Amino acid sequence: MKFASALLRTTAIGAGFLAGGCNMLDRMSQVGDQPKLTSIQNPTSEPNYRPITMPMPAPYVAERQASSLWRPGARDFLKDQRASNVGDVVTVVIDINEKAKINDESKRARTSSEKAAANNFLGFEAKLNKVFPDTIDPTSLVDTSSAGASDGSGSVNRDEQVTLRVAATVTQILPNGNLVLSGRQEMRVNYEVRNLEVQGVIRPQDISSTNTVSWDQIAEARISYAGRGQITDMQQPRYGQQIFDILFPF
Repeated sequence: MKFASALLRTTAIGAGFLAGGCNMLDRMSQVGDQPKLTSIQNPTSEPNYRPITMPMPAPYVAERQASSLWRPGARDFLKDQRASNVGDVVTVVIDINEKAKINDESKRARTSSEKAAANNFLGFEAKLNKVFPDTIDPTSLVDTSSAGASDGSGSVNRDEQVTLRVAATVTQILPNGNLVLSGRQEMRVNYEVRNLEVQGVIRPQDISSTNTVSWDQIAEARISYAGRGQITDMQQPRYGQQIFDILFPF
């Protein structure tokens, strides 16, 4: 058992150093160069891309009327320029300004005691001294007590503010007409690259006349704002420290 545990730790450490070594060689080859931007790719060809499946209403069969300008089930009478097909672009407006403050405190205490005596028990109480080395008092055979107490407190004070705009592409049209969005944006300033990603599902009706949609109208929204480069690298612990924090049990 100890050998298996030691082997597992050794394997984990070796894998961590191997991954760190590959990344180290890649970073060494880029010394003095700016971080490279990734090439533009089809979002549906990404290894982690998965088509979205959502609960759908029962299919509706539209009956076309002869010489009619109105198609049953259509949302708009006249064609507009808002995103509606796969490959169309819509601008996502991200304006997050949230605050949360929580304070919790709990206390608990308990005290208990038990006593038992056997003054007369068919005469057997007199024979206790022959069984136990010390003198036994039948009036106080058992005397136990216990006490416990706990005191806990916690607090959360969070303040988040993000204001961004990013263009996303319609990658899928669900059977009920909702649109699946996927957008990614990269910006390099000196030796730091800022990455912004957004994904989710929107209703065509929520797209404004300026072809924009607010982030709070996106269902299953996934918004990521991160960076990479020299500043981000300095803010991260070294690989050895990260592995030590994972493996060290205390």
